[in-house]
Amino acid sequence: MKSGLLTIGLTTLDIVAHPIDALTHTERAILIDGIACVPAGTAGGAAMVAATLGTPTKIVGAVGDDMLGAFVRLGFERVGVDVSLLATRPGERTSSTLLAVESDGRRSSYHAAGAGGGATIDDAVVAAARASGFVHYAAVGGRGTDGGAGAELLRAAKAAGAVVTCDLIGPRASALDELKRLLPYVDYFMPSAAEATLLSGADDLAEAAEIFRALGAQACIIKNGGRGAYVSIGTEHHTVPAHAIQPIDTTSCGDSYCAGFITALARGWPPLEACRFATATAALVAQGLGTLGKLESFAETEKAMRAAALA
Repeated sequence: MKSGLLTIGLTTLDIVAHPIDALTHTERAILIDGIACVPAGTAGGAAMVAATLGTPTKIVGAVGDDMLGAFVRLGFERVGVDVSLLATRPGERTSSTLLAVESDGRRSSYHAAGAGGGATIDDAVVAAARASGFVHYAAVGGRGTDGGAGAELLRAAKAAGAVVTCDLIGPRASALDELKRLLPYVDYFMPSAAEATLLSGADDLAEAAEIFRALGAQACIIKNGGRGAYVSIGTEHHTVPAHAIQPIDTTSCGDSYCAGFITALARGWPPLEACRFATATAALVAQGLGTLGKLESFAETEKAMRAAALA
């Protein structure tokens, strides 16, 4: 039986500072609780979390040939992510985001675009997808993946027996056209509530999920922050509640939810239980800074899931 996870899509460096409640407009330094610098993005964040949870993970993405790119590569390697398909783009900078997180969890984001959205699909990527137990596609809107290449990759992965998951990041309305090509090969479509309502035109999450399933997705899991997640799998429809926590930084919670779900599935958990594990994963990430937050291991995350108070 094949194992391991291949993630493909956006790869960035996040620089997160907390708490930043006001700009001083002076040269005087203000002491804060912490700063985190860590690989992130819909593919990068999911890869970091999955590897930390013990899932063998390989990433398909791109960084620039700058110092930030070297740092991203080192960050992946430190948690065991295979970076053999992480391209370095000569003359391009690495995509990066500066996040100022306030005491109440609100944040201001400043993004410098770069190579991060430039994941491309070649024979090596197709071979890796065929060899993987799970393929997490987070490249909708990518300049080297939209318009057919992504759909062909997922078709090949499905034909080889992979479980395919799909996530989004800030999609334009035109992303629906790409999803019509992708979703027939997707086992679990995992958008946020905001993305689901934008693309489906439906305010009701149950209705939105049915629209995506009608487009071909076998199941739909809509992440809804502190309200939990709406889950439509087969004939079952559930709302899985969030954990009652005091969040510090929710920047990477969606990516970590996907990674937690995949990790639990890879260990043989039923999908609904995997959603509960994903909830625990996101809750631990939200209680710290950056992509990993307070995440430690699969065992500690399962323990947090069993002990959690629900919102």
